[in-house]
Amino acid sequence: QVQLVESGGGLVQAGGSLRISCACSGRTFSRYVMGWFRRAPGKEREFVAAISWSGGSTKYADSVKGRFTISNNAKNTVYLQMNSLKPEDTAVYYCAVRGISGIVVLTTTPGSYDYWGQGTQVTVSS
Repeated sequence: QVQLVESGGGLVQAGGSLRISCACSGRTFSRYVMGWFRRAPGKEREFVAAISWSGGSTKYADSVKGRFTISNNAKNTVYLQMNSLKPEDTAVYYCAVRGISGIVVLTTTPGSYDYWGQGTQVTVSS
């Protein structure tokens, strides 16, 4: 089994910054894609960012491009640095992972990911 645990969420004022983390443990993949998704109240879960296991490939939603940065380390932890936060960024943020073989595809579809964390709340006040 794979366990994903998010941390670092909280309350921040608009324009501020926050970094959230996701630690992956248990069965690990030699090649994987990890993604961040978010769900705001009354809305569907939406893609935020994804990264390949090597860190060499990243992808962002248009709504966060230039403000958010996804990164990872050699210990199966992925980070999401969020700058210039806006009230519309308020949501529960989830990390997810999928093992891959062959070419790297940074999918934005939630159903393509195999394992999910419980989520961490990020609230941006105006």
